[in-house]
Amino acid sequence: MKNGFTTKILHSDLEAPIEHFSVLKPMHTAVAFGYPDARDLVKVFKGEMPGYAYGRQGNPTTAALESKISKMEDGIATACFSTGMAAIASAFIALLRGGDHVVSSSFLFGNTNSLFGTLGQFDCDISYVDATRVENVEQALRPNTRMVFVETIANPRTQIADLARIGELCARRGLIYFVDNTMTSPYLFRPKQVQASLVINSLTKYIGGHGNALGGAVTDTGLFDWKSFPNIYDNYKTANPANWGILQIRKKGLRDVGATLAAEAAHRLAMGAETLALRMERASANCLQLARFLARHPKVTKVYYPGLEDHPQHKLAGELFRTYGALMSIELADNIDCLDFLNRLQLVISSSHLGDNRTLAIPVAQTIYWEMGPERRAEMGIADSLIRLSIGIEDIDDLIADFSQALAG
Repeated sequence: MKNGFTTKILHSDLEAPIEHFSVLKPMHTAVAFGYPDARDLVKVFKGEMPGYAYGRQGNPTTAALESKISKMEDGIATACFSTGMAAIASAFIALLRGGDHVVSSSFLFGNTNSLFGTLGQFDCDISYVDATRVENVEQALRPNTRMVFVETIANPRTQIADLARIGELCARRGLIYFVDNTMTSPYLFRPKQVQASLVINSLTKYIGGHGNALGGAVTDTGLFDWKSFPNIYDNYKTANPANWGILQIRKKGLRDVGATLAAEAAHRLAMGAETLALRMERASANCLQLARFLARHPKVTKVYYPGLEDHPQHKLAGELFRTYGALMSIELADNIDCLDFLNRLQLVISSSHLGDNRTLAIPVAQTIYWEMGPERRAEMGIADSLIRLSIGIEDIDDLIADFSQALAG
């Protein structure tokens, strides 16, 4: 009876008894957990018995959210973190060692790019490639390559990685295939279907959806053979081998780094997740209509959106994703100042966030990619006039009217 995407998420909490017959897991703010029998406390610490040892490593509210995310991604286990960046950083810290090599898409979210630059200072080498072609990934592999990292849809230029063929390559070579699913969400795409080993989601974005809580998650799809991975510590090899990876991410990432997701944020994110499918359908439909409108407008020189037929990966997006998503970017005519244009918008909000119910816009080169400098931006195709648009669930006629008046001005 619980086969549909939304049905499974809505009824996830009810698979185990909930105190006081509540229909969803309540918020638990306790940091300490006491056991009448000290032997039980020892078993919980050793992982021999289910339970909670200390709030930094999780609580019942976060566990309920992790169960929801695992169902969304069809994974075997999920670890939640305070932010999406904390999830990525903790996973890399937990799984990589000095001298390791990673191949990454060159079309990266700005903060992820910054993190990878920091990892380079700790003798972890990152090679950046155009991941829209699997050949580029394969040519960058080395004997010490441990992982390939890609995003489903790049932010902000919307390039789409050659996801399925990269998955086949990683499976042949025994590499961890780490896929950031934030821009699509588990409703539009499940990276497990392209043989992803690990999936990252910034819960702050589409899964939460309401712009009221930060969070991130790493999900193990169950496809990777952790027995073949040389960086697993002996301490964690006592458990089921299928869980070695996520256990090490919890212990060496979540526990040691301390990027704990608070109970209140977990509760808000879990409630937001219940309407993910409804929101993504509406926002994606809005985005497609608005992209088609802007592509015809004489004052817009370029629209980057996978739903448009002239997008280089339009056919691939149609094969992989349920819809084309709710993110696009535009370039304006040379005589239009992008900041003046943003100031003329009355409904659309100038904001650095995305994945919200409300439509948001940001000048990319002057903000989230400013730190990279002009040379790196040029390599990534980030023009000075580029504006990223995260489309919300407003009435489409109102959105088109707002862009019309701003462009007319």
